[in-house]
Amino acid sequence: EWPLRPGTALVLFVYTFRDSISEQASSLNQYNQEEYKISEILSASIYLTEKAGAKVKDIRDQDALDEQSKGKTKEGVNDPLTEGDLESHRILVKGFSKAFPGIHLVSEEHEKESIVGVIPPSLSHPDVRKILNGVDPSVRAEDITVWVDPLDATKEYTERLTQYVTVMACIAVKGIPVAGVIRKPFEDETYWAWVDHGTSDNLKGFHGSTPGDSTVKVIVSRSHAGSVKEVADKAFVGKTVEVEPAGGAGFKTIEVIKGKQDVYTHVTLIKKWDICAGDAILRAMNGRQTDLSGHLINYSHHLDSKNEGGLVVSMHDHEMYRKALENAKSHK
Repeated sequence: EWPLRPGTALVLFVYTFRDSISEQASSLNQYNQEEYKISEILSASIYLTEKAGAKVKDIRDQDALDEQSKGKTKEGVNDPLTEGDLESHRILVKGFSKAFPGIHLVSEEHEKESIVGVIPPSLSHPDVRKILNGVDPSVRAEDITVWVDPLDATKEYTERLTQYVTVMACIAVKGIPVAGVIRKPFEDETYWAWVDHGTSDNLKGFHGSTPGDSTVKVIVSRSHAGSVKEVADKAFVGKTVEVEPAGGAGFKTIEVIKGKQDVYTHVTLIKKWDICAGDAILRAMNGRQTDLSGHLINYSHHLDSKNEGGLVVSMHDHEMYRKALENAKSHK
């Protein structure tokens, strides 16, 4: 045996330790550089919103809401929380967390969920595969934020106005919405779109309302229909203004896309999980969503989840609607 000189054992230990640290760092870097295909996240979004929607409907059908209150909105309206919200949140958050570790996930509800034993959703949907056309980009996990609204229109849900209820998921890359899903569980309809790729079959053929009509149809939140009617009347002088109060941002956006309404506007604070999915679908269909000042909305996870600049949604003549509403609100 070769005799060891003093200090040799220490030198060997230091290099072994450094090698171990290096391996751990390499593993960590590999995790941080995880990439996912948008088609996989969109497919999972479709499956998960449909699963969550089924739970929302089941809870409503069984009258098992266990309603609580989160307080009041800025308009002074009760903001309820139900078992439907929470169960939907659990399905969505657990599913996305299990399938896509490393992405940023933002939900309206804030319960932390264990993913032990969770079965991940399918990452391949036949309708999504049909629109790939050989283009299926991968994106770094750290650049992806998924926004989920487990139950949009909770107040209407408690009042059995279930036509307004949706479950939504939105995929944003570096703050830009690239794909969105709006599930209407009580009508068994799933609307989705992927920018520069395509849409669900039930959105094909829709291009919004017909431009140039003498009547302007404005859809607004039920909680402040009166104040928006006043703004809209000032904005569109010389035209007949019809204001339609409705629940749920997802519902209102689909109404504009289908041409049943000309413009959807919101003049007070609204959360980004309410509007991200609709924004993505609009972008895929040549529609537009901005705040009242004309700015696109940034959905990066590190920014405030509140959009306080109001909202304008349209499929045509966006600047005309936006400027008219902005001017009318500023002179209110």
